[in-house]
Amino acid sequence: MGWHKATGKRHNTLMTTYEQHPDSWYAASTADLSDFPPLSGEVSTDVCVIGGGYTGLSSAIHLRKLGYQVTLLEANRVGWGASGRNGGHVGTGQRAGQDDLEKWVGESAAKDLWQLGLDAVSLVGELIDTHGIDCEWGHGCLHVASRAGHAAELEEEVAHLRDHYGYDQIAYLNKEQVAERTSARGCHGGTLDWGSRHLHPLKYAAGLARVAAELGVKIHEGSRVLGYEEGPLVSIRTDSGSVKAQKMVLGCNGYLGTLEPRIAGNIMPINNFVIATEPLPDAVCERLIKDNTSMSDTLFVINYWKRSADNRIIFGGGETYTKQFPADIKNFVRPYMLKIYPELADTRIDYGWGGTLGITMNRMPDFGRLGHNVFYAHGFSGHGVPTATLAGKLLANAIHGDTTDFDRMAAVPTHRFPGGTLLRWPGLVAGMLFYSLRDKLGV
Repeated sequence: MGWHKATGKRHNTLMTTYEQHPDSWYAASTADLSDFPPLSGEVSTDVCVIGGGYTGLSSAIHLRKLGYQVTLLEANRVGWGASGRNGGHVGTGQRAGQDDLEKWVGESAAKDLWQLGLDAVSLVGELIDTHGIDCEWGHGCLHVASRAGHAAELEEEVAHLRDHYGYDQIAYLNKEQVAERTSARGCHGGTLDWGSRHLHPLKYAAGLARVAAELGVKIHEGSRVLGYEEGPLVSIRTDSGSVKAQKMVLGCNGYLGTLEPRIAGNIMPINNFVIATEPLPDAVCERLIKDNTSMSDTLFVINYWKRSADNRIIFGGGETYTKQFPADIKNFVRPYMLKIYPELADTRIDYGWGGTLGITMNRMPDFGRLGHNVFYAHGFSGHGVPTATLAGKLLANAIHGDTTDFDRMAAVPTHRFPGGTLLRWPGLVAGMLFYSLRDKLGV
């Protein structure tokens, strides 16, 4: 095995090439990136998991704990997709607000979904603590209102969670109180949620892969699935081998592509971008973000940021809706950061990278089953660290016969993008541009 210097791709004796992790601060600061061999020959297993992100890794871990033989296939590297590139926020609740969920499914089911959101955060912490995953596990999220009207909505949300859900770990902060916790500009109020957490996403993914391998999961990187056939067994094909399995889990999210047309139209891949500054003095970091919480704002095209263990600001902002990334990601994201922190105008940007995530029409994940032996969960819409981790456990439980919580998630109405995969892109772009314009105009 060696390195193909011209392309930056790895090659091996099977002549399989695949992408390495992007040049991100996450990749540069993650030492525990184990190599797993590509699939070779014919393999039989109880469950084949497609995708080496949080959904797939969590599915594999929980299936092994239930006694199943598991083979996991990843097209590139474990954590190569959004699981190794995201902002690292581990937020409470669901991606959609509780008021919307109450309208869609009723108050009782909405309370079940809220509890599942709390369970998701707890599960991430349980995996980290039980298995000794070193991933910069932190506390708290300060979510700031970018408009005065947003502040009133946040205050109402806190009261609703307190009075109807008994949730007491979140508090509303007025404009002056927010200013005591951050030098960020344009904040009209905010919420401080100590139930939310944050982490280093690639270290977390690498840790999950280590746990899965130690439990006996057969992980194969560089093993892109070319197709599969359903029957009494699922037959899965890669360019260097094949798998026959009793059950299969699709955990591809924004990288599903054309692998499964029946569900591809339920999600839309979009690109989001992140930068990492040079390390900053402790006093500067504390002024920017007090107590090392994560931060985010209420814009439709959300900005999100936090501090790293070595005092960098990891800032996510800006989206694109095609397969192309900006030629200069650092300068694409930098203006979003400087609008919030103009004091960082002279700060060096050391890393800039992007990634693809899957969103749904209503921003709730799409859970389901195809036939009798294919299960899937995707479309986490930017809430994937906790929700995808929980999805893995729920997928494993459903395969084992306990579908209670899986069905609760699957029961939330999700809709295909109009026109499916063919026409979803122009409609999404028009909608996103409309809301982006509202953000810029302050509407």
